[in-house]
Amino acid sequence: MHVLKEKPALSVIVVFFSMRREALRTLYSLSRSYQALDSSHCYEVLAIDNGSSEPLSSDVVRRFGPEFSYHYVQTDDPSPCRTINRFAADCRFDNIVVLIDGARLLSPGVMRLTCAALQAFEHPFVYTLGMHIGSKPQNYLIREGYDRSVEDNLFKSIDWRRNGYSLFSISSVALSSGQGFFSRLKESNCFALRKEDFVKAGLYRPQFQSAGGGLCNLELFNRLNSLEWIQPVMLLGEASFHQFHGGVATNVPIEQHPWKAMEQEYTEIVGARYEPVFRPPFYLGEFHNECAGLFNSNDNDA
Repeated sequence: MHVLKEKPALSVIVVFFSMRREALRTLYSLSRSYQALDSSHCYEVLAIDNGSSEPLSSDVVRRFGPEFSYHYVQTDDPSPCRTINRFAADCRFDNIVVLIDGARLLSPGVMRLTCAALQAFEHPFVYTLGMHIGSKPQNYLIREGYDRSVEDNLFKSIDWRRNGYSLFSISSVALSSGQGFFSRLKESNCFALRKEDFVKAGLYRPQFQSAGGGLCNLELFNRLNSLEWIQPVMLLGEASFHQFHGGVATNVPIEQHPWKAMEQEYTEIVGARYEPVFRPPFYLGEFHNECAGLFNSNDNDA
């Protein structure tokens, strides 16, 4: 372990594409008050509209705090890879948090625990569990009539702004996250690492041109877990929560999932068929009653 005395400063990159409704919750979950960050925590949030036809605005984004800034990227690129790479290279601070899908809001301890991991390890790859709002992954719920209005009622049923861990009570584990914290995850939709390590590892591969980036996030997860000098760190008791927004992969019936086409793109870019790469991580976090069941892994691959 490599302990740093000063709290690391964070540049949070969160990418939106025509998701005003979802963005408001996600941005709130990144606010200083929700994340319980004191004045010693230095961070910025770069809210990026990547070619959105329904963009946000600077005024809306800045309401969440002085740490927030809004950036509209004029592009026809269906993938966020190039945009994330550009902002990662140019961001203000030396440590980067990436949310490739702005529809995913966070639990309240992600930023504090991320800082702790960045203090404790020289080259950490810090990642979170993925959850879906709803009683099962949204690829299955959509066949039962699940939509934004149903989801809005779920949010209204809990006081998540006061207790973000209550989000676990209205959510289910994402398909790429197995059965919980001790599963063999295939990706993370909120991860952090040092800027220089992200650059050294090669950033996202911009060859991924499927809508939303295809399997770019899974490829990056594989690549980072394959680097011996990188230390994976899994945040216990924390997660990202996917909101329904009509996503090309997450919000279509499972039988219509574009996996086959995305896997073909992966094979063409990587030169081999997709196979998940998982290294046992260092576990860092806290136990919360709201997600107690996720500490018991029944993952067959674990």
